[in-house]
Amino acid sequence: MKTVFGPVEVPNPRWHRCPCQSIGPSTFRPITSWLAGRTSPELLYLETKWASLIPYAKVAELLKDVLPVADTLNQETVRNHLHAVANRIEREMGEEPVRLFEGSDQDWEEQPLPDGPMTVGIDGGFVRAAHKEGWFEVIAGKSVVAFRREETDETPSAKCVGFVQTYDEKPRRRLWELLKSQGMQENQQVVFLSDGGDTVRQLQEYLHPCSEHLIDWFHITMRLTVLRQQAKGLQAERPQFGQEISKQLESVKHLHWHGNTEEALERIGGLNIELDLLRAFSPAADKLGKNLGEFETYIRNNIDFIPNFGERYRQGETISTAFVESTINQVVSKRFVKKQQMQWTPRGAHLLLQARAKVLNDDLEDVFRGWYPQFHAQAA
Repeated sequence: MKTVFGPVEVPNPRWHRCPCQSIGPSTFRPITSWLAGRTSPELLYLETKWASLIPYAKVAELLKDVLPVADTLNQETVRNHLHAVANRIEREMGEEPVRLFEGSDQDWEEQPLPDGPMTVGIDGGFVRAAHKEGWFEVIAGKSVVAFRREETDETPSAKCVGFVQTYDEKPRRRLWELLKSQGMQENQQVVFLSDGGDTVRQLQEYLHPCSEHLIDWFHITMRLTVLRQQAKGLQAERPQFGQEISKQLESVKHLHWHGNTEEALERIGGLNIELDLLRAFSPAADKLGKNLGEFETYIRNNIDFIPNFGERYRQGETISTAFVESTINQVVSKRFVKKQQMQWTPRGAHLLLQARAKVLNDDLEDVFRGWYPQFHAQAA
């Protein structure tokens, strides 16, 4: 057995079955049924926890430096153990259901009133693919319960989730389990904020009957900021015309802030007509016109999800997924991208994300205690 105290030899005799037992082989080893593997839960926990935070090779070096582990411990062993833990977590999560909510209208009416709304921000990041196959998308999100405080409630006020969209077969179930772990009720209001991309919007839709799906202000104003910078380039060529375009873009931003999306689209359409007259003669106008057309398409595709941001802001409601941007950095970038040249397969990245989410949410110890009732991480 590989333990945190080094390899420990455990007697593993082979016993003969009684002749009256005709089912199964004639001999067996009892230790096989008593132990889940040849690695102790404490060592497995440490490998999984640290491998979700730093590279696999660094984990092997760290454990060898501070613990009397076997010399055979290497990065492949750490990776395989983390994948085994993540696979077990995946199997226990259950299948993707057709309907997440069951019960009659009477059951709904009998539920107590929830404490307040829950806000879920979802965004995407990209990870370098193995075998020089480019990049693939990783979805990360954070659920925030604004009315709950960490110091007064045992249930965390914020939790994160991550998965590979093209690999995961049950993303709705995954997000559902996350919300339920924070005490979500069937009649609770849930506000989903995203950048409006197809991959994240499909995950949000039909997930919760009392949910609201919104585009966050951060992504709209970010696109408008790029357009205004390009208008300055046009202003260098044609000062008066470029200055007028900048004023119009500022007006478009103002209209979006107050939820006047239809009027903003009309203003954008007028700008496109004016730019079309110059695109053949001005590279700056051509570039601005192209990006303005893409912005118009983006707004039209998400027109049903654009609220009155000014009103929501005055009421103290969330209007931006800036907290999700930090989640992308926390869940994905720090382990997969920044200063890391390692390439990933969708399966390997997905399994690592599951272990990493459990560690970041402080749930990994509870998972191990569910498997091994007498497990205590501090004892390791």
